[in-house]
Amino acid sequence: MRVVVIGAGVVGSAVAAGLTRRGAQVTVLEARTPGSGTTSTSLAWVNANNKTPKEYFDLNHAAVWAHHQLPGDWFFPTGNLELAVSDEHKELLEARVQRLAGMGYPVERITAGRALTLEPDLVPPPPGAEYVFFPMEAHVQPLRLVGRLLGEARDAGAVIACGAEVTGIETSPSGVEVTVADGRAFGGDVVVTCTGRWTQGVAGLAGAEVPMLDPVVSGAVTNGFLVTTAPLPARLSRVLHTDGLNLRPEGGGRLLLQSLPLDGRADPAVPVPGDVLDSIMSRLHGVLRATDGVTVERAVVGRRAMPGDGLTVAGFVDAGRRVYTVATHSGVTLAPLLMGEVAGEVYGEESALLAPFRPSRFADGTAGPAPAPARRPGQQ
Repeated sequence: MRVVVIGAGVVGSAVAAGLTRRGAQVTVLEARTPGSGTTSTSLAWVNANNKTPKEYFDLNHAAVWAHHQLPGDWFFPTGNLELAVSDEHKELLEARVQRLAGMGYPVERITAGRALTLEPDLVPPPPGAEYVFFPMEAHVQPLRLVGRLLGEARDAGAVIACGAEVTGIETSPSGVEVTVADGRAFGGDVVVTCTGRWTQGVAGLAGAEVPMLDPVVSGAVTNGFLVTTAPLPARLSRVLHTDGLNLRPEGGGRLLLQSLPLDGRADPAVPVPGDVLDSIMSRLHGVLRATDGVTVERAVVGRRAMPGDGLTVAGFVDAGRRVYTVATHSGVTLAPLLMGEVAGEVYGEESALLAPFRPSRFADGTAGPAPAPARRPGQQ
């Protein structure tokens, strides 16, 4: 089977690798460079922590386990530590812990002493703070994961074409032809679109309607600040969630910072405001010791790939089963699972995990509205 994969982010790279494992002849078309889109601006937290409804939780839960089956130096299975100080956060955390424990998700309430053993540089919060540890969660360095997946595909014969912006998708009973901006054409039996926040436009080239929220107008649902510090001598080994700041190690002594309460000001058209940076760094000093004098190495507005109802999209968009589309906010978490599930569906094996997420829900009116912005630690 000949398959054209559009997009070389973490999802497209995973799908390409999965298809080559099946023996497909794969061509990957990437408009820019691999991993340069949504993948490059992700907290890259591997989890099923706050994902609803249950079908979406089940999909992400299976994906967390899939990550543990694909270990490598891009994957850090050190868990996620969450501490709650405010009454509101405590209440939301307790409800989430009870729900997750009831579904068999690994979660542990821990003491302040255990939290400090896990993360010795934590600034001790006020008395009464609550601590929860999610031991199976993890984080990845996403571009290294893209390299692993795309490298496997390439080693198995996949052709990677960069600077190939897709401008046309034509289907016929015998196959599909994809054209790019410079006039080249690529033929195949099936095309799989994995283009993140560009999904609506790319799927539209095949006459399909897959609505995605527009980062220009969707505010904190799709936009969020991400700040990378310069190297510093603070100890942090895992994803850490607090009332006002989420953070994780970024490699080389750097930290990656996210502050959901500030995301309402995120605008992809303008640089990160100076007062936002000041606020994020101030929050860091209140969470982690040994951060005095820390400077910012990179600050961006991350733009999330968010389908119209907030849930993953996976399935064929045409009656002839020539165009398969994948779009999800949980790309980093889902990638190792999608590697096998999507490849299986392209080869005619329906996935029970993906069955609730067909793109047809937008055409038949069953799709609901997108979720409101997360008020507490959200998902990636």
